[in-house]
Amino acid sequence: MPANRLQQQLQDLRDQLAEEPPLSEEERAELLLLTQEIELQLARQAAAAPDASLIDGVNLAVERFEVSHPTLAGTLRNIMQSLANMGI
Repeated sequence: MPANRLQQQLQDLRDQLAEEPPLSEEERAELLLLTQEIELQLARQAAAAPDASLIDGVNLAVERFEVSHPTLAGTLRNIMQSLANMGI
């Protein structure tokens, strides 16, 4: 069930990225890359040890977008919490 919730949160993030034009191309690319890294970690979660740098990357993105894009930052916080709950 936590994986389903995380997938929904990732979809929410993708939807927000599609709707929020104030992001620069660099910021948008950074968040899309982070989304791909999370999905990759989910795909190999059973076979590999958790990637601590993934949580660090999400945390840095939260800090970066906290003021300028609070909705994105909130979605990223939810993703970070779901990852933590899953032991990633």
